[in-house]
Amino acid sequence: MSEQRTYIVLLGVPGAGKGTQAKLLEQSLGLPQISTGDIFRYNLKHETELGKLAQRYMDRGDLVPDEVTIRMVEERLQQPDCARGAIMDGFPRNLVQAAALDRMTAPYGGVKVAPLIQVDDEETIRRITGRRTCRTCGAVYHILYNPPKVAGVCDIDGGELYQREDDKEETVRNRLYVYYKQTAPLIGYYFAKGLLREIDGTQSIEEVQNALIAVIREAQPA
Repeated sequence: MSEQRTYIVLLGVPGAGKGTQAKLLEQSLGLPQISTGDIFRYNLKHETELGKLAQRYMDRGDLVPDEVTIRMVEERLQQPDCARGAIMDGFPRNLVQAAALDRMTAPYGGVKVAPLIQVDDEETIRRITGRRTCRTCGAVYHILYNPPKVAGVCDIDGGELYQREDDKEETVRNRLYVYYKQTAPLIGYYFAKGLLREIDGTQSIEEVQNALIAVIREAQPA
């Protein structure tokens, strides 16, 4: 077997804070955050072979097949910065992708731990629907947790704050539906492997981060 690496799969509903926590883990553990959104944007922008293939599906209004997403992730995991492992944020999204990740990581000891950041649906809806974005500079606020000094006005440049379509309640509820249909089965998948660790996502960002680091340290080989 090749040298052991640390692969971490972050799980949780949309709005659970996976992206925020993955960035913090990247700094504290020295492992890269692997976001499927970032990978897609890179391949589309640079018009790679896989990017062009994905674009053809998107131009037709079709979902990009798992096979294409898996190939993009596999290429990303072969980059030098992943030599010690990676923090998976947004991948796998379903059981097909989870099996593919097992195959990719098997030579290096496989996935070490799958922390589940738990936040209930109503809190998720509050978190996402409360977001407001500046039309000019893109700064993001929250009407409850990080309000601007003046309602509807950006602190930075005075731009108008608006609610993105993705942040409207109907869209958020649909995202939750898709999550429960496609992604929630991963909870059972990683539980059966003994890799699932539950984290209270309603704690402060720092407390969630500390809890994540604790379960990751526990899972790492001596």
